[in-house]
Amino acid sequence: MSVATVLVPENPPVVPARPAARRKRRVQVAVISDVHLGTYGCHATELLRYLKSIRPQVLVLNGDIVDIWQFSKNYWPPAHMRVVRYLAGLAAKGVKIHYLTGNHDELLRKFAGLKLGNFRLDNKLVLDLPHGRTWLFHGDVFDVTMRHSRWLAKLGGHGYDLLILINRFVNYLLAKLGRPRVALSKLVKERVKSAVSAVSNFEETAAAIAADEGYRYVACGHIHQPEIKTLHTEKGEVIYLNSGDWVENLTALEYTAEAGWQLYYYNNDPAMQQAVETEAADAAEELADANPAQLLEGLLAEFKIKA
Repeated sequence: MSVATVLVPENPPVVPARPAARRKRRVQVAVISDVHLGTYGCHATELLRYLKSIRPQVLVLNGDIVDIWQFSKNYWPPAHMRVVRYLAGLAAKGVKIHYLTGNHDELLRKFAGLKLGNFRLDNKLVLDLPHGRTWLFHGDVFDVTMRHSRWLAKLGGHGYDLLILINRFVNYLLAKLGRPRVALSKLVKERVKSAVSAVSNFEETAAAIAADEGYRYVACGHIHQPEIKTLHTEKGEVIYLNSGDWVENLTALEYTAEAGWQLYYYNNDPAMQQAVETEAADAAEELADANPAQLLEGLLAEFKIKA
């Protein structure tokens, strides 16, 4: 019987250990809205990092996820496609995803009721949760400019996108000077009395209708104002929820049976602030940079649909 001899070098090369994967937080329901994929203000990289940090049973995309109003073939960064592919992957892995239409993706409303595996497209949703029934919808139905002056609302959307670009330039200069960042759009909203009044009316209207329908909670997006508050109506108390957005606030709503509904702030999460993406692009990211035919083939495969 022969014995193999193993030669061990005196100074074996040191192989760097792969960083341990972060444990994902378990949440029963996560709600995000107003992502505005396809616009300059969208924080797709941060959103993807957040999505990878949680393990939801149900994920609600509460409107304005893709900004069809301002969609341009000239601006669709790889990071935006990575978000789309990651969402498709979650559905393929068993996460129930409810896409609720908003005003910036209103063209999808004609497909309400569409179901692809664990993915469902609707205009509204009701969840029966231990803490109480929760009614979810985007909220643009309460917007007067949306109902009566759609052209004005779209014009405002383009102006908002321009303000975001200016804001990025201003923050770049402030960073060079060692000064803190500012959010111009938030300052404008807070200084304009009519905007403050509109937000208050929006919240009260949503709560009143929810109370009439017997819901304990009502969850919206649309106004980019993250909030959890108890509102009093003629039919009783209703807890108003707003998931905020991923343009200015980078917020989400999360539900667990232990804690109920809570607001998540990306900028206040130490784990997110310490995360530095230094690893090489994985297969999904490589596919995100591929040509359109490969992208379509990959997405269909995620949903187990044959082209």
